[in-house]
Order: sequence, then C-alpha cells, then structure tokens
Amino acid sequence: MRKAVFPGSFDPITLGHTDIIKRALPLFDEIILAIGTNSNKNYMFSLEERLRFLKESFKEEPKITVTTYKGLTVDFCKEQNAGFLLRGLRNAQDLEFEKAIGQTNYKMSGIDTLFFITSSGKSHISSTVVRDVIRNNGNYEFMVPDVVRKN
Repeated sequence: MRKAVFPGSFDPITLGHTDIIKRALPLFDEIILAIGTNSNKNYMFSLEERLRFLKESFKEEPKITVTTYKGLTVDFCKEQNAGFLLRGLRNAQDLEFEKAIGQTNYKMSGIDTLFFITSSGKSHISSTVVRDVIRNNGNYEFMVPDVVRKN
C-alpha cells in the first residue's frame, strides 16, 4: 500500500494545499493530512476548526485520512507505515527550506519527500498571507476552500 503524509498546521487550509493534495491522490492509496501540534505556536484557528476544515474539504475522498500528531513528522510516518512525505513548493525559498528538511528526514528515517510545484496562479497563496488578510478585514475568499469561507 502506497501511503503518504502531508503534514502542516493548515492554519487555515488554502487552495494551494488542496491543489497539491488533489494532484497527489493518483499516486497513493492513502494520503494522511496530519496537523502537527505545537504548543509554542499561536494559531488563528483552533485545532478543532482546522480538523473540520480538512475533513469537510475532503469528505468525498475515501483515500484521505485526517488526523493530528505531536513530535517528529518522520516518527509519525513510521507509526502510520507511510513511506512518503508530501510538500508543496511555491518559490525558490520554499525549495531551499524544504530540501534541507527533506534530506534530514531521509537521513533519519529513509522516508522520501515528494515535492509538488504549485499550479499556475496559486504560488502567491500561503496560510500566512490568508491570516494577514483576515486580520485586516480583506477579501481572502479567493485563496481558501468553501468551508473556510463559511467560517
């Protein structure tokens, strides 16, 4: 069984995330959307809201599982028998950052990271940008799935 983990804070999930997840689906029997919990980070959306956003966004997709985890992502992958990590790349800075993490993860665990380049028209979307637009009462609806818009 080909299983991958797509980790993140998903605070909130964006159309960039959903693009990568949908494009990765044909490659795997299961994709686990895993919200990493970090008590040192201040989130805009509660863990329950973020879980709901993910579950609602992919409720029609039987190959998607949504859960949370603590600790190292590679340890979670091992617990789940997942041989791959999924990551999205928007720009060269993402590549450099994610490459170092991917190489470290592989050295620690033998788990490969697959990088997906964001689709045209989505490279400007990030959860950080969405949160900033929300905080300043701007229009963020074109960057997130319906479930986040309704929140």
